[in-house]
Amino acid sequence: MKIIPERLEAVHGAALASYVATGERNIDWDGIELPALHKDGHEVPTLISLREHEHNGEQYFTGIIRDITEQRKRESQLQDQKDRLNEFADILTHDIRNPLSIAYGYTEIAHEQSETPELERVLASLSRIDNLVSDILALSKKGEVVGETESVDIRECLRASWSSIETQQATLQVEDDLGVITADKSRFQELLENLFRNAVEHAGAGATVTVGSLPDDTGLYIEDDGPGIAEPIRSEIFTHGYSTTADGTGYGLSIVSQIVEGHGWDIAVTTGSEGGARFEITW
Repeated sequence: MKIIPERLEAVHGAALASYVATGERNIDWDGIELPALHKDGHEVPTLISLREHEHNGEQYFTGIIRDITEQRKRESQLQDQKDRLNEFADILTHDIRNPLSIAYGYTEIAHEQSETPELERVLASLSRIDNLVSDILALSKKGEVVGETESVDIRECLRASWSSIETQQATLQVEDDLGVITADKSRFQELLENLFRNAVEHAGAGATVTVGSLPDDTGLYIEDDGPGIAEPIRSEIFTHGYSTTADGTGYGLSIVSQIVEGHGWDIAVTTGSEGGARFEITW
């Protein structure tokens, strides 16, 4: 079976002849990345390790070839993810943090003059935004999506996430016992906030959002009673920049996907018990 691309045959032949003549290894025999021919004719990236043998005075060479196409795809996806995170961090630094500081300062002044519950909630929300900005900037500098993990009470995080977004007349229903998980608490809360916000935006102001455990405590589901997500677009909704509304940013579910992946979890979308959207996160 032919594995060397025709365009590289002369190069491989010359390298082998040079080694036989001089004994000098100009490549790493324990693992060198080279293109090889797939059985259907196209080139694929491979990692090749070589060994030299002698038998009855004859010189032989053997090699182990491993197709690393999926590894390269994964590396490319991670680099794209890192680039998007850096881009988002730049936006946070230059376009959000400055007006956020101004808004927080004036709200503090207003709160000192009138200690109303509404202003307290505004301050809490602004503080939450500032913490998110700090977390994302720190993670971006490290090239990471998820920071240090800890034991997180799921129910407590659900309540905090729900209270930090505009829920209008929507209702949250939570199972009694959801237990704890090991996660980056801030990013997990951000994940929940984005899923809740998505549910309210698409299911309507009076939506009911239900959260519960998957069978055998293997994960968490979040579902609403809205119109649901059409099956043909389910594979697209986590794509960066994808949105079904004219004023949508396409960031929300993309961020959810990144946080899920950063924890080593999986997420899937299906139809809920009331016909709405159902997101299932598997630990």
